Amino acid sequence: MAIFEIDNGKTKLIKLSEFKLEKELQKLVENNLETIFNCKLIASEFSTGNIHSGRIDTLAISEENNPVIIEYKKVASSDLINQSLYYLHWIKDHKGDFQMASNSVLGNIEIDWSDIRVICLAPEYKKYDLHAVQVMGANIELWQYKLYENGILNIEEVYKKSNSLVNIDSEAIQGKNPVMVQAGKKAAITRKNSTYTINSHYSNLDHNILDLFNEVRDFIVSLSSDIEEVPKKHYIAYKTSQNFACLQTYKKKLALYLRLNPDEINPIPRRGRNVKKIGHFGTGDFELTLETSKDFNEVKHFINEAYKSIGG
Repeated sequence: MAIFEIDNGKTKLIKLSEFKLEKELQKLVENNLETIFNCKLIASEFSTGNIHSGRIDTLAISEENNPVIIEYKKVASSDLINQSLYYLHWIKDHKGDFQMASNSVLGNIEIDWSDIRVICLAPEYKKYDLHAVQVMGANIELWQYKLYENGILNIEEVYKKSNSLVNIDSEAIQGKNPVMVQAGKKAAITRKNSTYTINSHYSNLDHNILDLFNEVRDFIVSLSSDIEEVPKKHYIAYKTSQNFACLQTYKKKLALYLRLNPDEINPIPRRGRNVKKIGHFGTGDFELTLETSKDFNEVKHFINEAYKSIGG
């Protein structure tokens, strides 16, 4: 991808640059971990002990309290994926080590082990690496970076596990088609590694709200093919490198939390609320309460703004 600088109507091609040392890339990411991946740093060069004799480049925790492993390479290397897979299995067998490390930095917090993020960051990947990750089926994310001579750093995800959106049939929920009900429940599992499913969020909805539920989900994921729908215990997260929207279901309404600063929204819409100082599940300080399609049509542009706020 060519990057151009525009100056007085003239374009200048920005040339690629590179990090002199792999450690430079690691230090830059760790110093800006919340901005880039919305994670908190737990440890750098975390030792896996004498028996395993390894060091995890960056150990972190996500905004949803999931463990995060980040491994870096300055050049394309298949070792990066093998190394990351090794550390993924290690952390599953050493949950206590991660708990103690996180407690020492953040205090006593509850770790969500339903999802472990493993992020590989390299300038490029070989086609064999992409194929290998797909075959493995492991929860490994491949991110590619490009450094430009004017100090611009571009980071984008080149592979993630497919999480297809499955709409829930409202007629099936009403008991008119029990076969479809069962099929829908199975299909609604959007993450193989997760203990939470879409089913747990739509099961308490009234018939009228179910259609709205599907409408909201369809709109969010249609913003970009990069958007991932991730069922969590109390809500459904929508994310790329980080969450920009979280959807919570109730019997007769939906609550949508967006990564927007409510202090900058004037006027606050009738269905909106500033929840900066109000406890709630999910990411975002701007809440939208939805009961009808009309409610949604009035405020759907805020979702697009939240997506753009994280670089979408």
